[in-house]
Amino acid sequence: MNVPADLKYTKSHEWVRLEGDTATIGITDHAQSELGDVVYVDLPTPGRALALEETFGTVESVKTVSDLYAPVAGEVVEVNGSLNAQSELVNTDPYGGGWMVKIMVADTSAVDALLSPEAYAASLDD
Repeated sequence: MNVPADLKYTKSHEWVRLEGDTATIGITDHAQSELGDVVYVDLPTPGRALALEETFGTVESVKTVSDLYAPVAGEVVEVNGSLNAQSELVNTDPYGGGWMVKIMVADTSAVDALLSPEAYAASLDD
């Protein structure tokens, strides 16, 4: 499983890349492989305020529909419009072109509470 060292993770398999006070969020390589072929991604509209661990969208695959949970609180400032036409980017490039939302983080120290790459990788072995 690909677990980039420059990201933070959640137990529900979201990843976070913090740049300044903006967090880019997607689902992990492990999550996309468990879901199978992603056929549709439902994302919130920019401007929506999200609470920590609030459901902010869904990923639909050939196997199931899975909720997405906000790893940090803040306001959605951008969504990945490319996923409307190319939802398969979640499978082929989960840490790049398959990102889902960008959130203006209310408290950037909240990112420190997320799982380190090592802790996330270890949680996959449980």
